[in-house]
Amino acid sequence: MRTLLIVALTATCIFMMQRADAACVDNVVLVHGNAGMPSDWDDTRAELLSRGYSSAQIYRPSWGSSCPACNDHNGSEEVPVRDALNSAIAASCTGKIDVIGHSMGVTLAAREIDRYGLSAQVDSFVGIAGANRGLWTCGRYPWNVWSSTCGYWGLSVNSPFLNSIAGEQFGARVYSIKSWSDQIVCATGVCTVGGVHSSRISGENASYTRAYGHFGLLYYTADLQADLID
Repeated sequence: MRTLLIVALTATCIFMMQRADAACVDNVVLVHGNAGMPSDWDDTRAELLSRGYSSAQIYRPSWGSSCPACNDHNGSEEVPVRDALNSAIAASCTGKIDVIGHSMGVTLAAREIDRYGLSAQVDSFVGIAGANRGLWTCGRYPWNVWSSTCGYWGLSVNSPFLNSIAGEQFGARVYSIKSWSDQIVCATGVCTVGGVHSSRISGENASYTRAYGHFGLLYYTADLQADLID
């Protein structure tokens, strides 16, 4: 009887250790786009929870204001994203995090990772429908559309901001998810800048194309997003 009890306790301890190991995954930061909200990530969050993540491991900062044309990548927009990245890193059991951004959230997350030297703590960076090379609807800097979103710190093609993060590394593994039917990135009918799709990220490990629109890329790729940070 004593031997059976010892065997049972040993098996229980091994099982608990395995469960503990499985629960130790990178914390995840999900950065919504301009005029978006944390709930935009509900499908992604549900997918991650189904794969064993806890709600405490998923960070969804809320940034921006009610004036989308006023938002850029410098100032108050940065603070919630920066704080989420730092909090996720500090609380990570692996010492690493994964970051997924959508639309302007891609470039905003990239800005904070680059500005604060966090790339060594980012295992995977996934950019969904980002304008990493600029938006033709914003024009080409300095002859850009007169708004903060399209200005010096914005998404005009060749803006000083975009040039400052071009070629930088935002994580150990970098991926983009893009569409040739993106109503924002391809709004002028041209998706490319310099012959490269604007949603692609310099130095990325891979790029995935889906036949969805700008928001469909976010809502309908939760399984792919989770696969890429696995």
